[in-house]
Amino acid sequence: MCGIVGLHVRNPELHSRLGELLTGMLCAMEDRGADSAGIAVYGNEAWSPAGRATISLIDVGAPAAEVAAALTAELGADVVVTEVGDVLLASADVDPEVLPAAARRRYPHVLVGGFGTDLAVLKGVGRPRDLAQRWGLAAAQGWQGVGHTRMATESAVTPAGAHPYAVGPDQCLVHNGSFSNHATIRRELLAAGVEFDSLNDTEVGARFVAHRLAAGRDVATALTDLTTTFDGFYTLLVSDRNSFAVVRDAIACKPAVIAETGDWVAMASEFRALAHLPGIEDARIWEPEPEVIYAWTRAQEVVTA
Repeated sequence: MCGIVGLHVRNPELHSRLGELLTGMLCAMEDRGADSAGIAVYGNEAWSPAGRATISLIDVGAPAAEVAAALTAELGADVVVTEVGDVLLASADVDPEVLPAAARRRYPHVLVGGFGTDLAVLKGVGRPRDLAQRWGLAAAQGWQGVGHTRMATESAVTPAGAHPYAVGPDQCLVHNGSFSNHATIRRELLAAGVEFDSLNDTEVGARFVAHRLAAGRDVATALTDLTTTFDGFYTLLVSDRNSFAVVRDAIACKPAVIAETGDWVAMASEFRALAHLPGIEDARIWEPEPEVIYAWTRAQEVVTA
């Protein structure tokens, strides 16, 4: 099963409602996955302050004040740590890729949920409604949000097995489906020096895309590479600080629907997750075609490949 939701807001007047709208979308997909859930929010300065790198730390096992002091000493730069439910969000005026390395040196067991300059990732085990309430998601502001509800089938029910997978700077991937050749691709990525946090096949897809982006590909090219490399059935939603993209496999057996208005673009595994969005009655609504990449940027361009 599993449920995917995503909302890309075009109208700045709706930025203050991002968390409210994303909460409704995520909770509507609880029936598709109540084992664990996660969200990624872009542009919420309460969680990811503008001009500073932010990292999501999960299962760190230490209080916020201690983590702030430890990372400040490690980096030689002031680190501010915010508690959001069970997740610690640490921010500092450093390069975003410096933060994960510093956190892992201090806390080798920690799960890095995501990192970047415009991104906060929260994920955990439990019912999506309970997690959304614990995080105070409804009050979050921002310009883009991605969420996932999981029914575990291929790896353990742990925060490490939960989506989103945000393994590159400001990058995020959620997945509904199953990759049949992920073990082979995992071995190839391991040989290339890529490290993993879980046995989840979705993480292989996320690491593959991040590896391609780090090599200089754009999002559309990285996703095209994925469709020609991975076997299985899947719907993917991939986001970064400039774009929001959807792709399905050649059979397209996993459900997905996209809706678009002048104010926003949204996708979900089922329409009921979109039904409460403002202006949905006037939206263009369609089912994404197999192996067509649909992408929207902050410049409001639509790209299909």
